[in-house]
Amino acid sequence: MRCGIGHLPGGCQRTMSLHCVLLLCFFSSLAVSYKQGDNVTLYVNKVGPYHNPHETYHYYTLPVCRPEKVHHKSLSLGEVLDGDRMAESLYLIRFRENVEKKTVCQLTLSERQVDQLREAIEELFYFEFVLDDIPIWGFVGYIEESGFLPHSHKVGLWTHLDFNIEYNGDSVIFANVSVKDVKPVPLEPGAGTAVGGVGVGGGSLTVTHTYSVRWFESPLIHARRAERLRDYSFFPKTLEIHWLSIINSLVLVVLLLGFVIIILMRVLKNDFARYNVEEDGGCDDLDQGDNGWKIIHTDVFRFPPYKSLLCAVLGVGAQFLTLATGIIIMALLGMFNVHRHGAINSAAIVLYALTSCVSGYVSCSFYTQINGQRWVWNIILTSTLFSAPLFLTWSVVNSVHWWSGSTQALPATTVLLLLGAWVLVGFPLTVIGGIVGKNRAGSFQAPCRTRNIARQIPTQPWYKHTAVHMAIGGFLPFSAISVELYYIFATVWGREHYTLYGILLCVFAILLSVGACISVALTYFLLSGEDYRWWWRSVLSTGSTGLFIFVYSVFYYRNRSSMSGLVQSTEFFGYSLLTAMVFSLMLGSVSFWASLAFIRYIYRSLKMD
Repeated sequence: MRCGIGHLPGGCQRTMSLHCVLLLCFFSSLAVSYKQGDNVTLYVNKVGPYHNPHETYHYYTLPVCRPEKVHHKSLSLGEVLDGDRMAESLYLIRFRENVEKKTVCQLTLSERQVDQLREAIEELFYFEFVLDDIPIWGFVGYIEESGFLPHSHKVGLWTHLDFNIEYNGDSVIFANVSVKDVKPVPLEPGAGTAVGGVGVGGGSLTVTHTYSVRWFESPLIHARRAERLRDYSFFPKTLEIHWLSIINSLVLVVLLLGFVIIILMRVLKNDFARYNVEEDGGCDDLDQGDNGWKIIHTDVFRFPPYKSLLCAVLGVGAQFLTLATGIIIMALLGMFNVHRHGAINSAAIVLYALTSCVSGYVSCSFYTQINGQRWVWNIILTSTLFSAPLFLTWSVVNSVHWWSGSTQALPATTVLLLLGAWVLVGFPLTVIGGIVGKNRAGSFQAPCRTRNIARQIPTQPWYKHTAVHMAIGGFLPFSAISVELYYIFATVWGREHYTLYGILLCVFAILLSVGACISVALTYFLLSGEDYRWWWRSVLSTGSTGLFIFVYSVFYYRNRSSMSGLVQSTEFFGYSLLTAMVFSLMLGSVSFWASLAFIRYIYRSLKMD
């Protein structure tokens, strides 16, 4: 049973609610039982250039064997977002019944269709079939470059496919396709007479597509068949886990955290010993003859400009922190595997909609604490801070896919479903969370009162400027995840399957810890220079990690991948910008709360009446 909209029980087909999608995803892991001779449906899915994983087209856009009426399979939301467009094929496969060179169809290709196939083969087009939720990959044709003088350029079409299927008991374990001992049909102009089921004449080309099926018994049970697919890969395995690099990165980060914490605590201890002396005066007399962070105690809690935007950043950052934690925990529980097409996409959308209440609550609660008055505008700003750039980026990317005919272009029904999820679930939960946060918000709890007249800020040295703090605060957290970031990029923009979710959780925790510690250290240095404008500085210092991530994405595109073309480039850089924005919001929120807790601690620890 698949997690598809066409299989929704009861009223779910009418409402298409998100809890129905979650319910169906639970049943998607159940094994399908077959009896000997039962039909095992083979679905054709998509084709695309080998080096552009996210540039895919429907298999039937090529001049291949196709039924008179194409019947598409009901797909889950994640599958549609992943570019899947599964349709029934003409390949007849029966459980545990071998087939030898059975004819699928005979096609007469026009000159334009031959050119279309040649162009696809020269761009290294591969196809993807799906058999019992098992992806099957193969190349459309064969290309050979040989010699320099004279130069030889040969292009051939695979017209025969050998399906090798493994089974255990009454279930399918694994399947692949091979063209071993098969001669490709040449597609060069003037190829001559019939060769391997091809005839040329009268400006047309006649080809005969055939296939064979062979069944093999496997010792693996159905529950472990994901191991078989993980061990086999049509694409070359370039993702080798460098444990030494990961451990080295973790050790360096732990040492950095220890260094920052120990040095900071020693400095604070000396400050407390110097400041906490017998004072004759009260809180307002502490700045007589002193300097450093204590002297600005009457300004450090002065509320910043653009309060609504700051609170929106904190709210959306808290939402993505909750979302990322939920995704990693679900992955650790084994809810995502190689047979779940687009499962992470579906989970991310559902969690994004459900966690909207977190952004509304955090944003409106803190906005009320710092005396914000336009709480309705704050809720609207919070709900659109990320969704508006997401919609704009998606519109551009989807338009490019639609123009090129790619299956990555979302159909109208999926667009309406996603829009409905935001309008009916995401936005209302943001409003509800905002109202609850506004009503439950207490006082700001500042240890010292703020004077009406702001203190003049002395001239700061160059190393305390915002740009320098952003460079330091962004580079150090980025260096903590730089090794793991390569594996994530190779998974999202490559052909790899990511499985080190335990390591990912450790790196995620270290990233947040480094961001918090660096923010606290930079905030302390800022206050020591009698500059109390820490509110936005704490957000920008560590939030600049997103800029480093985007720069790394450019480096990855140019030096670590073979992606090219308008379609793939638009999607890569569009969603890389959104990824950088997500990291900026999330880390900016963490660094702000860490700095706020630190400032409250140090000023509360002073002996002030």
